[in-house]
Amino acid sequence: MKIKMNKWIATTLLLTPLMANSAPLEFRAAGSLKSAMTELIGEYQKMAPVEVEAQFAPSGLLRKRIEKGEGVDVYASANMKHPLALREAGKGGPVVMFARNKLCAIAQPEVAVDSTTLLDKLLDPQVRVGTSTPKADPAGDYAWKLFAKADKLSIGATSLLQDKALQLTGGPDSAKAPEGKNPYGWVMANQRADIFLTYCTNAVLAQKEVPDLQIISVPEALSVGANYGLMVLNGDKSEAPDLAMYILSEEGQQILAGYGFDVPLLP
Repeated sequence: MKIKMNKWIATTLLLTPLMANSAPLEFRAAGSLKSAMTELIGEYQKMAPVEVEAQFAPSGLLRKRIEKGEGVDVYASANMKHPLALREAGKGGPVVMFARNKLCAIAQPEVAVDSTTLLDKLLDPQVRVGTSTPKADPAGDYAWKLFAKADKLSIGATSLLQDKALQLTGGPDSAKAPEGKNPYGWVMANQRADIFLTYCTNAVLAQKEVPDLQIISVPEALSVGANYGLMVLNGDKSEAPDLAMYILSEEGQQILAGYGFDVPLLP
């Protein structure tokens, strides 16, 4: 399989040759990557006749599953923290930042809000603010980082936002959307929040399912970016680094860009 690689990728991601294995390639990735990675894996399989078992869930929960011994070959996290912790524990090879995302807000159609009034609306006692679950889902951690920045614009805003935030998705006990439904669109369609903070890529997918939803850009003073990390776990499948390198290739990066991710490895 011929893949156009960007600069140092081939030498930084997994240096140890592995023996071929006929078992499915176990791929785990952040929920925010589901649509993009489903297409990407499909394209990869057109060139490499390998079975890929892909599962998507909050990155923190996936990390815990790997730490408990779940057999995973390639792990794509919505932050760098989780794969770096696995690397530090000796569970895999180098970690490469392969994509970036950032937070947006999605709002119910009746909420009068734009980028300039977003913080005021988040602080409004009558407005229900939804987030993902910190520590379990990096999207929740990034929402908390946004809250931390809010004190610079409004004294006391951080604690107010942390106290009122409804942690609706991404946790081990969070209500699950029906199969095939975008969890953020589902939360909003069921009127569980007035404004929800999530990745901009998730916001676009939610709006496709619930067209009336508003997507609000986070103002620069509150903006929080997310760096996504990729690693190959220890194992005996020679296809694992191949799939990882396809994600990092020009073709893979273009697919991610098509879903709204910022991609650092395109020429």
